[in-house]
Amino acid sequence: MKTFNEIAEFGKKLASLDNMDNTLELIAEEAKRLSGAERCSIFIVDDTDNILWTKLSNDIGRIVIGLDAGIVGDTYKKKEGQIVNNPYEDRRFLPNIDKQSGFITKNMLSIPIFNSKRDVMGVMQLLNKSRGDFDEKDLDILTFLANYISGSLELVLMNES
Repeated sequence: MKTFNEIAEFGKKLASLDNMDNTLELIAEEAKRLSGAERCSIFIVDDTDNILWTKLSNDIGRIVIGLDAGIVGDTYKKKEGQIVNNPYEDRRFLPNIDKQSGFITKNMLSIPIFNSKRDVMGVMQLLNKSRGDFDEKDLDILTFLANYISGSLELVLMNES
């Protein structure tokens, strides 16, 4: 129960933010804290251009991929969270992003973020859990977080467009 109470406290901070950069940064930091992940990227869906893009991606800069590309694209398409503990052995993995950044992805958790119409408006991707591999407990906690932050993120996205 402690984790869910911590998320509720986090929600109070989130409610006070009104711009996309600060909101995404706070969400990413909370997701990393809850999961023990090294990195968190939040991909935003752009249905007009059929892409997923990150505004925040831990010193890598903006990442843009097709709606059907990679594990993030598969998460968008299937509308369900995914645990990938051997990404280099997964045909959906996009190793060119690691090559560009010099980062090595060891494991990954990818979770859809739904808007109020239950359409996927974003995908939260966590990389490199510090202790072991991602598991169902991580998926449950981060799915809860994604559902919890969805309203705030939807409002910020509407205000930015």
